Amino acid sequence: MSERILALMGPTASGKSALAERLAERFDGELISVDSALVYRGLVIGAAKPDYPHHLVHLRDPADPYTAADFARDAKRCIREIIARGRRPILVGGSMLYFRALIHGLDDIPPSDPDIRAAIVNEAHEVGWPALHRELLEVDPVSAVKLHPNHSQRICRALEVYRGTGAPLSAWQRGEATSQAGQFECIALCTEPRAALHSRIERRLDCMFAGGLIDEVRALMARGDCHSDLPAIRAVGYRQVWGYLEGDFDLPTCREKALVATRQLAKRQSTWLRSWPDLTWVFTDGAGRLIQMEKTAIEPVKTGDNIGLAAAESVWADRIESFMRNF
Repeated sequence: MSERILALMGPTASGKSALAERLAERFDGELISVDSALVYRGLVIGAAKPDYPHHLVHLRDPADPYTAADFARDAKRCIREIIARGRRPILVGGSMLYFRALIHGLDDIPPSDPDIRAAIVNEAHEVGWPALHRELLEVDPVSAVKLHPNHSQRICRALEVYRGTGAPLSAWQRGEATSQAGQFECIALCTEPRAALHSRIERRLDCMFAGGLIDEVRALMARGDCHSDLPAIRAVGYRQVWGYLEGDFDLPTCREKALVATRQLAKRQSTWLRSWPDLTWVFTDGAGRLIQMEKTAIEPVKTGDNIGLAAAESVWADRIESFMRNF
């Protein structure tokens, strides 16, 4: 299979999953989820779990954090298996760090150590994350200055690496990762105007609340082994409902906080995408209809011993444009 692998990106609620499902049906593909919430079992309503089959969905227990490096490893395995079946892998999602780990690579950072991580989390419950951030400033100032004092997940990871290896995380991040960009055709779906995307976000959030999001989070809380510092619980929507169930604020405030957080997530995703190299944008209206396609500047891409232009390999961009104009 000589064509490049489709990586369909975009902000939350932009319609990626619906388009990817139609493409899979039309072009004999299998979908690989690129979503940092859907990897966890029990996260269904708030993670907008699709009915259509996706690989890498519900892999982990919520109490067992899943990393971008884990995703890159698992996605590569899925891609190999799908191609071996004579089908087309289609990556779809909005977790930009996962996409980066797979396509552009990560430095050879040591794997997570559950025991060290658990000790750090327990310590944070006693002294607070700002105190651990101050500790990180002493042992790894390069990493610490990039982090908010309450960014628990990243503070925990940086301290975990330092305590486990004796070397700061910044020393491991040497920028020596190997990019596989030549194997992928990256396309981003964007809803215009922004108000249309915000409207879609609000409608979807209200459907989640009506569909049982609060009960879903209540069930996670009732397990007893989940807490608000876990990546699964920090996912947008889950974090806000968790706070509501702990009595931090009332339900209308919970909804408003979840809405604001989801809009902020969409903005961060769009910011990531604007700096993504060799990206084709697909602009749609609020109803998901194609408005236009816009390609970024094309740069030479090296794949093994061959050097070619991405423009000569834009198979998926052409397919999507033709498919959406005739759908």
